[in-house]
Amino acid sequence: MKKLGILLLTCLLAVGLVGCGEDNKNDSTSTDNTELSGKVSLDGSTSMEKFVNGLKEAMAEKYPNLLLEPQFTGSGTGIQSCIAGTADIGNSSRALKDEEKAQGLVENIVAIDGIAVVVDKDNTIGRVTKDQLIKIYTGQIKNWKEINGKDQKIVVIGREASSGTRGAFEEILDVEEKCQYAQELNETGAVMAAVAATPGAIGYVSLDNVDDSVIALQLDGVAPSEETVKDGTYALQRPFVMATKGSIEEQNEQVKAIFDFIDSEEGQEVIKAVGLVSPK
Repeated sequence: MKKLGILLLTCLLAVGLVGCGEDNKNDSTSTDNTELSGKVSLDGSTSMEKFVNGLKEAMAEKYPNLLLEPQFTGSGTGIQSCIAGTADIGNSSRALKDEEKAQGLVENIVAIDGIAVVVDKDNTIGRVTKDQLIKIYTGQIKNWKEINGKDQKIVVIGREASSGTRGAFEEILDVEEKCQYAQELNETGAVMAAVAATPGAIGYVSLDNVDDSVIALQLDGVAPSEETVKDGTYALQRPFVMATKGSIEEQNEQVKAIFDFIDSEEGQEVIKAVGLVSPK
């Protein structure tokens, strides 16, 4: 009987240990969240390159198995790629048009950007008014001496027709189809390089791309900066849009994770770090 009792006790202890082991296993499974993985394709605005690359780098720390695959082909191309379903997100540095929304695109504004008007470093003008800028780009003012600058021909540089930066710039100034460009370039970097290297040149670029190779002009006495964009005193500003086919709620988990990250404290830090303003 004593041996039988010991045997029964051993069995009970074994059953108990097995049960505890299963409970511990279940607890471990419930707290071990599956890591998000996969790929998200983004296509569009070259002006958004610094922001998107910053976002990609920051998200890699939180989601090491989620790969963002951006291309920077211009806002118009990115929008069409999103409509066609060849890109998960279409990056646009302008607001969406009604006809684009009619094709199912949703305008998700993730940041606000200033458009800086830049000239070469030897230019002494320092500032322009909105009216002067309109006249420069429409060919009514052709020499810097007409607005108290050097006796030097103005070389008007802009972006290609599908550029979101060009679209926003021309819309704000109400000069669509009226600009007289000496050069039309297809990348932000190309505009910066051309203005820096061309005496008398003027161009426009995303504020976060301005460096010391050019001079950013004041507009109506207001310098372009994060502060003046945020308080609305700098007139040349536009939205950075990450368009989706359908609402964010309709997207897959990978795409939703990107927008959740942008709304987070870490995402807002990325916006600030690249010189943009949060729309919140």
